[in-house]
Amino acid sequence: MAIAFGRFDDSFSLASFKAYIAEFISTLLFVFAGVGSCIAYNKLTADAALSPTGLVAVAICHAFALFVAVAIGANISGGHVNPAVTFGLALGGQITILTGLFYWIAQLLGAVAGAFLLRAATGGLTTPIHSVAAGVGVFEAVVMEIIITFALVYTVYATAVDPKKGSLGTIAPIAIGFIVGANILAAGAFSGGSMNPARSFGPAVASGDFQDHWVYWVGPLIGGGLAGLIYGNVFMQHDDHVPLTSDY
Repeated sequence: MAIAFGRFDDSFSLASFKAYIAEFISTLLFVFAGVGSCIAYNKLTADAALSPTGLVAVAICHAFALFVAVAIGANISGGHVNPAVTFGLALGGQITILTGLFYWIAQLLGAVAGAFLLRAATGGLTTPIHSVAAGVGVFEAVVMEIIITFALVYTVYATAVDPKKGSLGTIAPIAIGFIVGANILAAGAFSGGSMNPARSFGPAVASGDFQDHWVYWVGPLIGGGLAGLIYGNVFMQHDDHVPLTSDY
């Protein structure tokens, strides 16, 4: 599949601007709910350490929040809500590079806005960030993020992008939310289970703590990119390729 750079007139069209706004809003709501669930759990338990119960609660909240965030943006922007998803779709020829860059800007701004709104709404409570667990090396954390983000973007392709998806397309947001929840349960105690550079970036900016933050860019982008290249070139036909700007 060909990777398309795109045209400026296309990326600055009215439909494209609507897509950027949709990505901003969806990512804001996802980060607000996801990070908010972590803050709420810490407040209710007076325990900043992630327990098995807390991991389950956070995973469920992220699954529900992403399901909604994808669903409300699907008909406008495609509901990426994640720079790794956008990157995977760009490498698979499903969105232009130029439009993808504007998606990234919208997603990162939405994540930062969501994190700061949450900080203000909670009276300045500590904003938790993604971090590598004690006893886990950064290399192992990157590998974990590669694998779980590959699973996420592969699911996006299979249920939302592939023209052969058929009735699966109607449950795409549910499937995407489920794989994120499952991956958080699997990876939360090790790498933090980000899969989403924007989800990690917003809280890092709000807290001013960027320790090991690069892990949550390198891992997800490699994993998402691999999923896009593999699914886009192995399981989709060349005539399925239409570089998209505002949806998939």
